[in-house]
Amino acid sequence: MAINPYKLGRILQTFVSNTPDVQGAAMITPDGLTLAASLPVDMDDERVSAISAAMLSLGKRIGNELARGTIDRISVEGNHGLSILTSCGEDAVFLVLASKTAKPGLLKLEIKQTITQFNLFLS
Repeated sequence: MAINPYKLGRILQTFVSNTPDVQGAAMITPDGLTLAASLPVDMDDERVSAISAAMLSLGKRIGNELARGTIDRISVEGNHGLSILTSCGEDAVFLVLASKTAKPGLLKLEIKQTITQFNLFLS
């Protein structure tokens, strides 16, 4: 099945605009290609995708070396906010950029619901 970037983009736009404290999001292949993105205007989609793929690769290595198993989520917390990379199966990962005031529990729930929408769309 061919992926429709327009439909994926609509899901991302809805997620970003309806989720408190979310500043951007992207759906990315594990090798760093952007499937769809709704990022702040000062961020380059290709660069964000490449960095996300590097995060995923390093996360997998950490999971293996530390006997933590398959990585479901990678989170980076900085003084300006959060970057959360969540697995959507073998073919895609979901990157979310949120402000430091984001409520982690609510954000995880919204991410989970959006991934369910992605998986329905991709299946």
